[in-house]
Amino acid sequence: MGQLDKGIGALAPGSTADPGSLGWNLLAEELSLPAAVLYEDRLAHNLRWMQTFIDEYGLKLAPHGKTTMAPKLFRRQLASGAWGLTVATAQQALVAFRHGVPRVLMANLLVGRRNLEMVAEALAEPRVEGGEGFTFYCLVDSPGAVEHLGRFFRERSLAVDVLLELGPPGGRTGARDVAQEEAVLRALDEWKDAVRLSGVEVYEGVLKEEADIRDLLRRAVAVLERVVGEGRVQGGRPILSGAGSAWYDVVAEEFASVRDDVDVVLRPGCYLTHDVGAYRAQQERIQANNPVARRMHGGLVPALQVWAYVLSLPEPERAIVGLGKRDVAFDAGYPSAALRFRPGVDERPTPAPAHWTVTAMMDQHAYLQISPGDDVRVGDMLGLDISHPCLTFDKWRQIAVLDRDYRVVELVQTFF
Repeated sequence: MGQLDKGIGALAPGSTADPGSLGWNLLAEELSLPAAVLYEDRLAHNLRWMQTFIDEYGLKLAPHGKTTMAPKLFRRQLASGAWGLTVATAQQALVAFRHGVPRVLMANLLVGRRNLEMVAEALAEPRVEGGEGFTFYCLVDSPGAVEHLGRFFRERSLAVDVLLELGPPGGRTGARDVAQEEAVLRALDEWKDAVRLSGVEVYEGVLKEEADIRDLLRRAVAVLERVVGEGRVQGGRPILSGAGSAWYDVVAEEFASVRDDVDVVLRPGCYLTHDVGAYRAQQERIQANNPVARRMHGGLVPALQVWAYVLSLPEPERAIVGLGKRDVAFDAGYPSAALRFRPGVDERPTPAPAHWTVTAMMDQHAYLQISPGDDVRVGDMLGLDISHPCLTFDKWRQIAVLDRDYRVVELVQTFF
């Protein structure tokens, strides 16, 4: 079998066949391993769960696209009710635009000539008849950031919409105090023909304590109320935005009472596939503490795994598995063995023994701690759960989507 791209096998060069029509099956060894896979039923569940949660609070959802950088998944999120898409870079914004995403919030500062040019090209593109065109927002947190945008867009007779970013001392970007906020607002007055204030943004994920997070969120609400009251927001409904994938429940609670003429936009991204690491722990907190989550059916479920073969059994307590740092995230914890399958023998995967633990990884090998006498052979297949989906997605150009019988029903392409 030839290889379409990393992890996907069986298509001849130049074939345009639909992978779902070919009958590929992971358990029949019709995919080249290691391979990242998504589970269709779990994706669908997570899509419904998060959109329902957001709708219960009367808010808007702009999922962070950097998690997957997969236009097929972008379209599913939009079709499920998302207001728009969040990105972190100009390149990501252009990918979203080129694949039909009509509204993009770049939760970052826009700096650099080529980055500015890419956004300007999208904004200047003629609107499709009857369409709304491309709507783009980025952040500003200093007079220098405002001037940087203003000079570029004024020269081209264009205007860019921005959100005033607030940040805590010692945090990432964002105006730290009232003096810095005032300086940004004065700069926006000077450049308002080219840089239009659309609202206020905050990223709470740099903080670890819930009390500190709530203080930052309340500050954002107060600043938004002020700039709206002073008539500083130019055109359209004001925007108030926050929420990464860990504290979206707290953001929803604090922002839900904002005035009715404001679009409150939350930006979690990892919910679509979830994980078994830090985000699972946060979801358990949310399920225990948040009244909306408690009323909903179940919670988020892991929808992304990486499958690999057992390559070697060099010692009684060690198996070497054929995946490594080139294949799966390791920054937030090593993957964990979840499923095992012996081709030609087993009918279905079964849970991996709880004591099987990945203890180290190299570029393409993982060290799996086992016990002497465990039933494991070279050629056995393991399905491993992951921690931190963002840094697993970016290692793959195609990801197979599987049904409950492990048949490939779709290929998802990424654009990192």
